[in-house]
Amino acid sequence: FARYFTAPLLRYPQQNYLMSQSDSVDEDVQAFLPDQDQLHTYDDLTKVNPVTPTTVLKCLQARYRMKVFYTHAGCTLVALNPFQSIPDLYSLDVMKEYHCAPQPQEFKPHIFIVAEKAYRNVRSQLEPVDQSLVVSGESGAGKTWTSRCLMKYYATVAASSSVLKSQNTVKRIERRVLDSNSLMEPFGNACTLRNHNSSRFGKYIQLQLDRCQLLVGASVQTYLLEKTRVSCQPANERNFHIFYQVTHQASTCSNISYIFYCLTEDCFQDTVEAMDHLGINAEKQQQIFRILAGILHLGNLGFSSSVDESQPCNLDEKAKAAELLCVSAEDLQTCLRVQTLRAGKQNMLKPCSQAQCIVRRDCLAKLIYAQLFEWLVIFINKSICADKFSWCNFIGVLDVYGFECFHINNLEQLCINYANEKLQQHFVAHYLKAQQDYVSEGLEWSFIKYQDNQSCLDLIEGSPLSVFSLLNEESRLNRDSDARALKVRLEKELCGNANISWHKFSQVPHFTVAHYAGKVSYQLEGMVEKNKDPVPPELISLLQKSDNQLLQQMFSQHQTENSTKGLSKVTVVSKFKNSLESLMKILHATTPHYTRCIKPNPECKPLMFKKQEVVVQLEACGIVEAIHISAAGFPVRISFKSFVQCYGLITKYSKSGSVRVGKYSLLKRFTLESLESQRKRILSGCAFSIQCCWRRYQERRRRTRQQSASLIQAAVRSWLVRKKVQRWIRAARVIQSAWRRWQALLKSLADAELDDSMDLMEERVPALGSEIRERGSVQLSTIHEPVTVRAWPMGLALASAPRITVSLTSTGFQKMLSLLNCLNLISRKGEYKAETNQCTRELASIRAEPQVSKRHFKKNFNPYIFHT
Repeated sequence: FARYFTAPLLRYPQQNYLMSQSDSVDEDVQAFLPDQDQLHTYDDLTKVNPVTPTTVLKCLQARYRMKVFYTHAGCTLVALNPFQSIPDLYSLDVMKEYHCAPQPQEFKPHIFIVAEKAYRNVRSQLEPVDQSLVVSGESGAGKTWTSRCLMKYYATVAASSSVLKSQNTVKRIERRVLDSNSLMEPFGNACTLRNHNSSRFGKYIQLQLDRCQLLVGASVQTYLLEKTRVSCQPANERNFHIFYQVTHQASTCSNISYIFYCLTEDCFQDTVEAMDHLGINAEKQQQIFRILAGILHLGNLGFSSSVDESQPCNLDEKAKAAELLCVSAEDLQTCLRVQTLRAGKQNMLKPCSQAQCIVRRDCLAKLIYAQLFEWLVIFINKSICADKFSWCNFIGVLDVYGFECFHINNLEQLCINYANEKLQQHFVAHYLKAQQDYVSEGLEWSFIKYQDNQSCLDLIEGSPLSVFSLLNEESRLNRDSDARALKVRLEKELCGNANISWHKFSQVPHFTVAHYAGKVSYQLEGMVEKNKDPVPPELISLLQKSDNQLLQQMFSQHQTENSTKGLSKVTVVSKFKNSLESLMKILHATTPHYTRCIKPNPECKPLMFKKQEVVVQLEACGIVEAIHISAAGFPVRISFKSFVQCYGLITKYSKSGSVRVGKYSLLKRFTLESLESQRKRILSGCAFSIQCCWRRYQERRRRTRQQSASLIQAAVRSWLVRKKVQRWIRAARVIQSAWRRWQALLKSLADAELDDSMDLMEERVPALGSEIRERGSVQLSTIHEPVTVRAWPMGLALASAPRITVSLTSTGFQKMLSLLNCLNLISRKGEYKAETNQCTRELASIRAEPQVSKRHFKKNFNPYIFHT
């Protein structure tokens, strides 16, 4: 498999790409920028005066030296790649700070501002509009890292906004969405001359949101995997990351039989964890690793020239590859050495030459890997995609390969740069549409020239004659391709387009295209074969017979298309063009947010800023023109309905009018109708006022909402207090009623006890009759006044007061009976305890001992008082 591997890059050769400008850009700008020491404080490039490539470059360089890597350029964010880890720049605290801020744009420029703006746009619109975040730039500018930060931000925001009962679900979705990116990178990224982690495929990730703007799922769409890298890599470049991870892990595991040469890749465990979280079990993982190992061992298959052309080439090694792919070694040998030709209803076998055997071997390796990658994408979508009824809006994150220009460029680079041309056209159309809107709305506006790349797109994809159409014609012809003949035809058919040129004295057939980012030369050798992408039907039949269940599953759908013909009906450029057109339809239907990633130096060294490298990228992507339009134009764009919805609350309330038509009553919004009725007359003034007072209106809106929220909170709190007081009143009434019933019960018990004592005293009063007749009164006892009988939790007690004399009169007799009734309690032994004063030796008090009786009062009850 060494043929499918290349050594790790030890250094990057210093090359000057896209050198369309002179080396010196150090112009004297002192007269224009007298405050150069404060350039690093300019958060928005529209503040630079004048706006020229040199002044913009000076500002970005000053900010880069101060380790400030994000700068606004009107509605576009410019991101400089630091090529090093910046602590706390993307932490969770920073994410929450930008998410919770009332005005995030008042913070320092950051990728989280773009993310939060898109997130709030989904919520704030009258009719929510899907959002798209377009991250563009050349290879190595930091697009993949930026897309990863955007996904992490939305996953964190969705988790923090969810209620407690859905926290676990949101965390699980967040984990799977992030792991999907961690799984696709090893299978789709590789190390190139210009980028250690270059995306060799394009992807558009839709983060699905429900009505509460919570993350409920995601879906992934991929574009043009560079599968030719599996079998052949350019000089000083490497294969996909996953091969190095597998070989490194296999060399350290004794239980894996396929041992390989060890390379320093230590991210294998992260890939396995991502598979686990996405639901790929251990059995499936082993099948995947066996397939990867089989692809590598296919690279060990060598072919020697046959003695006779009628005999197939000799196969050097086949057993290990066949074992790992779970196919018969004899069948593998036959498929690689013999091709089947179909003549009418008969099949003929023809031995392959050595070159044809090598092509079939590489075709088998590319076919297996491409299908494995497609199966992973399908599995990821099944794992993270939500039901279509559970989400209503989405935020898309686009991460595609950057603009590429190498020493040798072929069909892959042509498709990659074509995709970048389409994105650049979308960017240009967005700003051209803004200028056209100003004119159509009657605003005073002078058009700013913008570099339009439509002629370049017509050259590549136009109809009826273009590079793609001529390639497809040549690919459909059942003959071997001739690069020189194709060059002659391109010169003849496309000579009228100024964006294509040829080097007349070059020995290698090629053509040069003037892209928006610079000129790129493409070699024609092998381009037609790559566009055909032929797949021999014998190879598919072989893989369908494999004992590896995953391999069978991947090729189960290829029976009808490729069983009869070896050539694919749809070419590579046709597939890519169709998929790119569907992507552009999605982008046009959403609100775009642009982030331009800039590569400060080609060596990928930290904090190194090369002016020539940066200024070429700034001019190529049209940043300077975008700044001009944003500075001179109206950066705030909002529809009438959305404006009324957002800021109608700061105006005085006015009732809606109505118009009656028959039995129907038509209602209208007064504010909206008044704006529409006066639109033509005062539109320019209103638009200018909105731009100037935008932040003030936002502050008034925020203050009004805050005051309204305070009033609502106060009303709710008062309502809750009233409810609580009402519950207290009802409870007090219940307690009072129960207390009165209990008081009446105690009184009845006391009266019953006194009646029993009075009956006893009536029997003793006749014995005192003679003494009463002699004295007229009787001193019954000397006690303290008042006499109080209290009901305690432990029984009855008699407390003493100053002494009084009870006379035997009509009223005194009643007092005497009550008093004797109380004093009679002392006669009950063991039930009451009498105490006397130590000085006068008189009765001081009588206290009842605890007894279990129906006349005892309940514990912890308030005392019931008797006065005599």
